[in-house]
Amino acid sequence: MSIIAPAILVETDEQYKASIERLTPFVQRVHIDISDGEFAPVFLVEPEKLWWPKEWIVDIHAMVMHPMDYVDRLIALKPHLITFHAETGVNLIPIMEKIKKAGIKTGIALLKPTVPVTIADAIRAADHVLVFTGDLGHYGGSASLMQLEKVRLIKVINPNVEIGWDGGVSVDNAFTLTQGGVNVLNVGGAIGNSEDPASVYATLVREINKQGVI
Repeated sequence: MSIIAPAILVETDEQYKASIERLTPFVQRVHIDISDGEFAPVFLVEPEKLWWPKEWIVDIHAMVMHPMDYVDRLIALKPHLITFHAETGVNLIPIMEKIKKAGIKTGIALLKPTVPVTIADAIRAADHVLVFTGDLGHYGGSASLMQLEKVRLIKVINPNVEIGWDGGVSVDNAFTLTQGGVNVLNVGGAIGNSEDPASVYATLVREINKQGVI
């Protein structure tokens, strides 16, 4: 079964509070982006400023160049999942083990050029692999459906891993993504830029729960 996770990607405390208020009436699981201005070309809200309703399931996607500078700060927040990028060039396995010991799930994110087999050990250690096709640090980007082949390659390495997708999720492609093996569809602009985010969320949920035609 797949789930829709609205994304929060903001630069100020005021924007963050407004996003929380917009999403609280209808969401269950939420994807929160942080960025250091180096890995992604923007500075987003600092970890110490993050908070959320206690009933939320929260995934933190850390677009940062130096994961060790952030891991303890993120563990302290006790989210459901912490995801770092493979492209940092850092050996993420010890960091992932530390996150797991804290009782938090751990993830690894892959940009479009990254081939799963090149980071197979980290994928085996992960609870979640995020296929990223978006625009780092911004809403938007395109859902490059050719990247669905990456889902199959990831599953060959770790058949039980949860698959996330970040980038260009919309009503038009949500069903295709779920049929391609994506478990968590992280939705940025389609919900964040909508005048009626609850309605868009409900439509996306209906899409991913459609029955396929054989």
